[in-house]
Formats: sequence, C-alpha cells, structure tokens
Amino acid sequence: MSAKQRTAKAITKLLVTGAALLAISLAVQAQVQTTTSTAQSGAPTTQVQVERGEVVYVSGNSIVIKAEDGSLRHFDNVPESVTVTVDGKQLNVHQLQPGMKVERQTITTTTPKMITTVKTVTGTVWYVSPPTTVILRMPNGKNQQFKIPSGQKFTVDGQVMDAFGLKKGMKVNAQKVVEQPEVEVAQQVKRSGTMPPPPPQAEVPILIVDTTPAPAPTETAAAELPKTGSYLPLFGFVGTLLIGLGLTLRTVRMMSSR
Repeated sequence: MSAKQRTAKAITKLLVTGAALLAISLAVQAQVQTTTSTAQSGAPTTQVQVERGEVVYVSGNSIVIKAEDGSLRHFDNVPESVTVTVDGKQLNVHQLQPGMKVERQTITTTTPKMITTVKTVTGTVWYVSPPTTVILRMPNGKNQQFKIPSGQKFTVDGQVMDAFGLKKGMKVNAQKVVEQPEVEVAQQVKRSGTMPPPPPQAEVPILIVDTTPAPAPTETAAAELPKTGSYLPLFGFVGTLLIGLGLTLRTVRMMSSR
C-alpha cells in the first residue's frame, strides 16, 4: 500500500470515528432531559442615589452641569430619549436652559435568585460497576454508559438508593440537581428639574425726588412805606444840604476875591 493510500485510509478512519462520536453525543443529549428554573431566594434591597446640579451650558446634544460640590460635568452626545420632567412636561436636551436646577435619582434594586438546573436520565440497568459506572438501556433500545458522580442517588420504584443498590433489570431514574445563586440588578433613573428664576424687575418708585434747587426769593426794589408815612422830612433834609452847600461856596468866593 502506497503512502498516499495509507494517508487516505487514515483520514477516512478519523472521519468515521468523529461521526460515531458525534452520533453518540447527540444520542446522550437526547436521552438526558434538562430543565432550568429560576426562583427568588431572598428579599430585594433598594438603594437610591440622588445627584443635583445646575445647567450652565447647552449646545446641541452637549450639556455642562455644575454639581453641588462645584465641579463641572460635561455630558456629550445626550440621546433624544433622555428627558427631564419639568412642571409635568418632558423636556429633552435641546429644551434645557442655563440656570435650570436638575436632579437625577438612580434607584438600584438587587434581588437574590437561585438558578436550579435538573438533569434527568431514565433507563433500565444493563450493567453496573459501583460506585463509578453504570450502563443503561435507554428507551430507544440502545445501551449508554454513564459515569456515576460522587454521591449520586437513583430512584427505583419510589425508593432512593446509591450505585451499590442497583441490580441488572432495574428501571431507574437518576437526577442531577445543580443550584447556582445569582444576583439580579435592575436600575431605574428618574430625572426632574425646575425652570430658572425670572430676572429681577426694576423697582418703580412711588415719588420721584426732584434734585433741582429751588430759586432764591428776590428782594423788592424799594420797601413800601406805611400808609401813615410822608416824604416831607426827606425833602427838608435835602433842602438843608443845598442851603449849606450854597453858603459854603459863597464864603469861598468872597475870600478868594480879597
């Protein structure tokens, strides 16, 4: 036999062996029934995280929020589906305004659960080698060999026994139960906000104070004399002055003529 023929024969043998193993595997899977159930194993716990801040910048789908500790947090590419409840209305990122107060509540619920997987095999004992091996005739009429796990129990006519109690011809039912704890975590996010306060309005005074100084009172040109007064004393005083002035001039001339 040539090397080429030997190689072809080896490949054919490998293919046949692989197909046989695959068929046995599928047969075993068909005979082993598996059921899985999930049940809550404890009381759920809830944790609420509250974050507050103020909107300081909005542009497109980007928003900057100032947290309570003074730090700035930038959220980019905020989806349209993310909304904030303000006065009963759902506002998206484009409707937010600088100055708005926003709050985000993250509610985390943790629920302990137990996943139970039950594998069941039913057949008639054809051969047993306790405590490690048993060959069962399956309902399809074919024999299948199984390794017996440590502590495995078998049910025969309602009685539970180990591998040492098995006899040829017994119809047995074997179950393998695997319990695996699991924690289910669910989160719910609530967003709410308030509109920014309106700008302060200028106060309107009740009275306007006039800062222009009031004009000073003017004096009359001449004080009015009482009705009982007269100008005669004034005329007499003036006449006396004129007479005195004339006498003085006359005396001066006479002295100069001498």
